[in-house]
Amino acid sequence: MKTTTRIAAAILGAVTIGTGSAAVAQAREAVLATGSSTVAPFTRTVAETLAASGAGKVEVRSVGTVYGFDQFCQGSDLRHPDVQNASRRMNALEFQKCLSRGVNEIMEIPIGHDGIVVAHRKDLPSPNFTLAQLWLGIAKEIPQGGRLVPNPHTSWRQVAAGLPDWPIAVIGPPPTSGTRDSFTDLVLSAGCQAVPEVRAIDDAAQRRRLCTTVREDGRWTDGGEDDGLIVRRVTEGAPGTLGIFGYGVLEIHRDRIEGARIEGVDDTPETIASGAYPVARPLFVYVKRANAEAVPALRAFLAEYVSDRAMGPGGYLVRRGLVPLDPARLRRVQEAVRNQEIMLRGPGT
Repeated sequence: MKTTTRIAAAILGAVTIGTGSAAVAQAREAVLATGSSTVAPFTRTVAETLAASGAGKVEVRSVGTVYGFDQFCQGSDLRHPDVQNASRRMNALEFQKCLSRGVNEIMEIPIGHDGIVVAHRKDLPSPNFTLAQLWLGIAKEIPQGGRLVPNPHTSWRQVAAGLPDWPIAVIGPPPTSGTRDSFTDLVLSAGCQAVPEVRAIDDAAQRRRLCTTVREDGRWTDGGEDDGLIVRRVTEGAPGTLGIFGYGVLEIHRDRIEGARIEGVDDTPETIASGAYPVARPLFVYVKRANAEAVPALRAFLAEYVSDRAMGPGGYLVRRGLVPLDPARLRRVQEAVRNQEIMLRGPGT
């Protein structure tokens, strides 16, 4: 069974250095957070707690991880966000873009784990998908009879005899979403590589295109950044309609939806935290350290976010659906936030 790669260390390439003189000249009362729709509910919960205590205000915009990084890396002045919610790790190109725009003191804060779920209406029997079966149902083209053909499957039963006779109708995250990036890597690419005819293709670019391009015949629909809307479309659509989103969304709506097993593994906090669930991933918050000098509420926001009452066992974010870090990892993250540690090198370098 394929499992996700191990989550990176708490703060890769981080060191403790002083606040320096990078403060911007302007001031802003509210912290501005952008990015992932998966992480946004957790950030909003922290923002509500902060506001209720009178410690500061936080404005949270849910635009997707990809577009969020674009906004976050536009510049270091206060026209741009202080915080980037991310449902995957910042990549090397995004890190370099930030540096090129003067955003060079970035705190990388792992906040917990998440699993991408393949959800269906609760009153239906829950299927067990392999990664290869998901790819064969969702891909635009698949190998058949020794050649590539437009995906002919209209039901999951046509993909594999043991799957339910549901019409293939999948509502997934859009290309601006970090969840889409993770789904592409952890499900589509992994499932595609399990198909012998794909592995036999020598051209790496052709193989990548084949593995990652989803159907355009109406069987796959980009659902936008509103996960609640995807849930409604799953529950109100044709029986067997599937929705792709983070585990936190499933937790909120468990009275209406259920997640399918993937490679025989249920989506539970334990399997997601251990990496046994094949579509598990880390969640992050990125912060411009220098902005704490001009946005006083930013320090209080970060302290609240990584506190035991929020991220610890039984904390309010865990009750909200966040799969928590283990206690030792949480202590390292809390220390890194107290010391305002920053990334010194890009991911993978």
